Amino acid sequence: MKKGSKTLKNYALGSWVEGSGSGQELVSAVDGRYIAHASSEGLDFQAMLEYARKYGGPALRKLSFQERGRMLKALALYLSERKEAYYPVSYLTGATRADSWVDIDGGIGTLFTYASLRRKLPAQPYILEGEPAPLSKSGRFIGHHLMVPKEGVAVHINAFNFPVWGMLEKISVNLLAGVPAIVKPATNTSYLAAEVVRDIEASGILPNGALQLVCGSARNLLDGVMCQDVVTFTGSASTGKQLKVHPSIVEHSVPFNMEADSLNACVLGPDATPGTANFDLFIKEVHREMTAKCGQKCTAIRRAIVPENLLDDVLKALRLRLDKTSIGDPHLEEVRMGALAGQAQRDEVRGRIAQLVRQSSIAYGDPATVRVLGADPEAGAFISPVLLINEQPFVQTVSHEVEAFGPVCTIMPYKELDEAIELCKLGKGSLVSSIATGDSGTARRFALGAAAYLGRILVLDESCARESTGHGSPMPLLVHGGPGRAGGGEEMGGLRGLSHYLQRTAIQGSPDAITAIGSVYQQGSARRESEVHLFRKYFEELEVGDGLTTAGHTVTESDISMFAAVSGDHFYAHMDATALSDSVFTGRVAHGYFILSKATGLFVDAKKGPVLLNYGIDECRFTKPVYPGNTIRVSLTVKEKIDQDQALSIPPREDAEGEVPAKLPCGIVRWLVDVTDQRGETVAIATILTMIRKKGG
Repeated sequence: MKKGSKTLKNYALGSWVEGSGSGQELVSAVDGRYIAHASSEGLDFQAMLEYARKYGGPALRKLSFQERGRMLKALALYLSERKEAYYPVSYLTGATRADSWVDIDGGIGTLFTYASLRRKLPAQPYILEGEPAPLSKSGRFIGHHLMVPKEGVAVHINAFNFPVWGMLEKISVNLLAGVPAIVKPATNTSYLAAEVVRDIEASGILPNGALQLVCGSARNLLDGVMCQDVVTFTGSASTGKQLKVHPSIVEHSVPFNMEADSLNACVLGPDATPGTANFDLFIKEVHREMTAKCGQKCTAIRRAIVPENLLDDVLKALRLRLDKTSIGDPHLEEVRMGALAGQAQRDEVRGRIAQLVRQSSIAYGDPATVRVLGADPEAGAFISPVLLINEQPFVQTVSHEVEAFGPVCTIMPYKELDEAIELCKLGKGSLVSSIATGDSGTARRFALGAAAYLGRILVLDESCARESTGHGSPMPLLVHGGPGRAGGGEEMGGLRGLSHYLQRTAIQGSPDAITAIGSVYQQGSARRESEVHLFRKYFEELEVGDGLTTAGHTVTESDISMFAAVSGDHFYAHMDATALSDSVFTGRVAHGYFILSKATGLFVDAKKGPVLLNYGIDECRFTKPVYPGNTIRVSLTVKEKIDQDQALSIPPREDAEGEVPAKLPCGIVRWLVDVTDQRGETVAIATILTMIRKKGG
């Protein structure tokens, strides 16, 4: 190691430690200047895995989903206050301000998104998934799915192009699920990930052992993974395939999620002709995906598929935009495209272009030369955008097999939309493909025809262009991944993402047993009839299984007529007994919503108390007709309690000058409303939600 060198520290076993040995030299992508050395030599990876399992996992599993969500929110706020310090470091990777915004702010934004999902999750460390399954005629034997956190470690092996987002989008999910992580960023840009982890550690927000960082080589990190661990990989398909068959992963059936670079496509619809807004959107999107992050995005457009009669128009429009693209030092405000991550990456991109030009011709750019602003093109890892054209894409198939991971795109023609769909499929599985069209029929044909080969489809349309996040931006609430060449994996996806870090276990037993296990009331389970009206109890005083049985009400024809007059619902089955000869009804039938409304009137306590408001209905079914003369009553049961960390804001009185809104701490209660008739048979069933005040609020 040269004199005056700096060693980038790893975060392991609760401490910042330097790796031994010379390690890998890290240099600026902009000017080649020395940054640091990174080494993982001397790290005990087995001890790191055991440390996460012993300390991080148990600490996270003690927390409810609500508490973990609040932890993520606190972390997101903490990093937001410090994010400007990450931008100067990000410039060293060759990223512009706009590129860095996607990486830094995008990563923090994913933390915020997963923090907000806590409101859809129980105040427990586990989940009952879906609806119960009836397994017997009497209902005394049922089944359900229980989801609990895995008792292992999430090992994330990330790519070099998004050191912050790649890390935060993954740990957002595993931390909310209750699983600790070891993050292994790509070594050549690991210094940026290390800056963020240093702040995370300093914040004290995460429990001890919840996050560790390896900046140097992964070496034998996977040798110690076990059946409760999860391994994720983002990077090249060739490396991913090698890791996927690692002996420990195979032997212990370790879940392995792979998100690989893919030959993503963007299709110009037949209707999106020059002069239309959708043609302009296509040109803008292809240009942006070629130049953003210097084309180093796993979601970048590698193949632009256009109607053959518009080939010249597309080439002309793209050349004009590329001519206006300023390349150079990302510190400069006028620069729109920075550098590749390093000179080794530039050499690789040039090599891939050489493979592509065997069956394509260069329509724009020169991979050997580039003019840059404020920097030395040779000292830095700069390269010109390169646009290729493949006029026989069904014959010359290298365009569908070789990816240049840089500002490189190949244009290819199609005759009919079915050909465009087939060209997309020749990529053998992509993370994303998009289509620019204002024709909903074209969009439908493309989506249904190509979806089996794609992880995501974007319709570029002027009606949503102002709010669209674009072709290359995976969103936290939607899945990120793709079949085949794209790795066959799936990340994020909102609540779906949690399932990769939770064990789904089928549980079977009596309604009482399933209620006790899941803390969600199951129909048929024992109820505790409350002596005090349930609406007189505060949130803390209510327990799952608390019940109330109401008095009965005999439905009359007058009830039906008055509800029709109030609601405006004069459907013949309610109003015209002479029209029922060919119907399923034997007489005038009460409105389903009258039954639900009357049920509410039966169980609501009218006096002011802890219940603040009706929050909504989750599900509602009308299972049996109710006729005049039938008597209905309600069994009301506390089904589930969902704690809230946000207080309800009560506006001040109109005559109260200067008074601030009051804050009332509260929680949400899900109630099972079972409406039965005089035979005890259910005629309507619903789950309603109310917001209920906490004591002392």
